[in-house]
Amino acid sequence: MDSLTQIALGAAVGEAVLGRRVGRRAALWGAVLGTVPDLDVFIPLGDPVADFTYHRSFSHSLIVLTLVSPGFAWLIMKFHAEPRASFGGWWLLCFLVLVTHPLLDVFTVYGTQLFWPIDPTPLFISSVFIVDPAYTLPLLLGLGLTFALARSGDRPRPWLPNALGLLLSTAYLGWGLVAKAEVEGFARAQLAQQGITYERLLTVPMPGNTLLWRILVMGNEAYYEGYRSLLDRGDRLALERVEHEPSLLEGIEDHWPVQRLRWFTDGFYSVTGPDGKVVVTDLRMGAEPNYVFAFVVASKDNPHPIPLPAEQLPLDFQLRELGWTWRRIFDEDAPR
Repeated sequence: MDSLTQIALGAAVGEAVLGRRVGRRAALWGAVLGTVPDLDVFIPLGDPVADFTYHRSFSHSLIVLTLVSPGFAWLIMKFHAEPRASFGGWWLLCFLVLVTHPLLDVFTVYGTQLFWPIDPTPLFISSVFIVDPAYTLPLLLGLGLTFALARSGDRPRPWLPNALGLLLSTAYLGWGLVAKAEVEGFARAQLAQQGITYERLLTVPMPGNTLLWRILVMGNEAYYEGYRSLLDRGDRLALERVEHEPSLLEGIEDHWPVQRLRWFTDGFYSVTGPDGKVVVTDLRMGAEPNYVFAFVVASKDNPHPIPLPAEQLPLDFQLRELGWTWRRIFDEDAPR
């Protein structure tokens, strides 16, 4: 998820583990460690597809983070001449903060390689958007109230506000799973009713909420996109059919960017040929026709395209889309 959310989660976990023993230092170190897995974005790999698909790999591996957590605990104790917590306490804090980062990321749609290098398969649940205030605010409020009450007297440092913040944010993740199951069940029933055959189905929450969901359906030569709000009263799913050209990849199936993108997207990709180029787009992030990750992988030629070094296309983000998202939650007929 976004950096602020990971900082808040790390701080809340740190506070829960050692806050009553070392005070605000627990939250501070939790916040710092909460950002560590995402520092891999600063490692240049020389290829945009590599940068895209190796993010959330080794740095988000539960195996790697478990192994490095004692080293971080040792470093933290070097910063404090008179630590009021044992090495074991700091080790537990480091371990829990580090592993909760990728575990939270799994709930988004990007793909997190939790068991790298044993199994690098990107895992994603796609039940919460990458930025969702309903998840983040309880963590911030719980921490803020904890800090405020800790300075209001000589009483022991309170634990309840922070614990409630963690409980509410975790309950929100559970709600996202329930909402996703409801939308996905509705979508499958509608696809059967409309006689649409498909290979893959994905439901993804729209920005900043878990009320409006985007439904992506992958067929052979086309894919379908639709939207469903939990507040919708209608019982029919309107789907837009979008054609694409997977045949453009014939002859370059072994080209590394093509192989990598097909694997990383779990099949949720499109192939188009604008301006004589072959473009592979990750359909999971964004919405028709604007997507976050699209890559030129070849130039058109006869009989087969010519492989090219991957080039990422710029995102054409339209701010008005956010306004439509919130209108669509309450209005099935909201014009886009």
